[in-house]
Amino acid sequence: MSSSPHHTTEPQFSRAFLAPKYWGIWLCILLLLPWAYAPWLMQRVLGRIIGQLLWKALKSRRKTTLTNLRVCYPGLTDAEYQRMGLDVFENMGIGILESLTAWYNPKRFNGKVSISGLEHLQQAQAEQRGILMLGLHSTLLDAGGLLCSYYFNLDVVYRPQNNPMLDWLIYRSRHNIYDQQIDRSNIRLLVRRLKEKKIIWYSPDQDFGLKQGVMAPFYGVPAATVTAQRRLIKMTNAAVMSMHFYRQDDRKPHYHIHITPALQNYPTNDEVADATTSNQLIEQQLNLAPTQYMWFHRRFKTRPEGYSRIY
Repeated sequence: MSSSPHHTTEPQFSRAFLAPKYWGIWLCILLLLPWAYAPWLMQRVLGRIIGQLLWKALKSRRKTTLTNLRVCYPGLTDAEYQRMGLDVFENMGIGILESLTAWYNPKRFNGKVSISGLEHLQQAQAEQRGILMLGLHSTLLDAGGLLCSYYFNLDVVYRPQNNPMLDWLIYRSRHNIYDQQIDRSNIRLLVRRLKEKKIIWYSPDQDFGLKQGVMAPFYGVPAATVTAQRRLIKMTNAAVMSMHFYRQDDRKPHYHIHITPALQNYPTNDEVADATTSNQLIEQQLNLAPTQYMWFHRRFKTRPEGYSRIY
């Protein structure tokens, strides 16, 4: 796991952020901020251009994306993998602008959101339980959190940015979307919020090695899978379900949130079985819009003994 500036209090602005080494970030803000107010079609066009530029520039991420797609969706042609990979990056570019809009012009999403499975969440609330929402790293980024806020209040578990200015900027920009932003290292706060019957978005879909998890199949391939959610449920008796949000229409923007029924008899005494269950949930949600997922993370970085490397 890469190091990061863990904190338990809200990041504060520092005069050091005015130093020349941060001027590039300020310039990007000045260039991108007006696009939060641009027409949807213009946002889509620019987002795809950004994605195409990233596709060409980030060779390592492009290679990882194509490798992941070949592992998880075998049997396609090379042209189909290339098209899917480029689509992932174009969706990422669009997602950057969607998040910018969610931060600074959120009313733009009014009337463009639908939801299925809300009754599962309401049932858990009626039972006076906290809710751990297993999510995934969607290219919609914080726009997804805003969509959820139309129907329920939400906390988010996140990884602080290594760059202190970006950490402050993103935390501040998210302030009106989430009730609470919880550093992933702050287990005490996470447990307390679940005991307070809050809804928390938690994404266990990345490879953090086996210190925090076990090997379990993801698309039929062994993958290091986080198991911390099992301990959280045992400590809090929270309900566990999954949510996913995705864009349904580019030309006339519409977004949908999908919530699954609460898991029954979870956790069990079998750590691998529970990890397999959570991976299956993520697969089902991811397949609703495969190229709106961040495939450029090395999901299969950790390999079992005797297995060849994937990357």
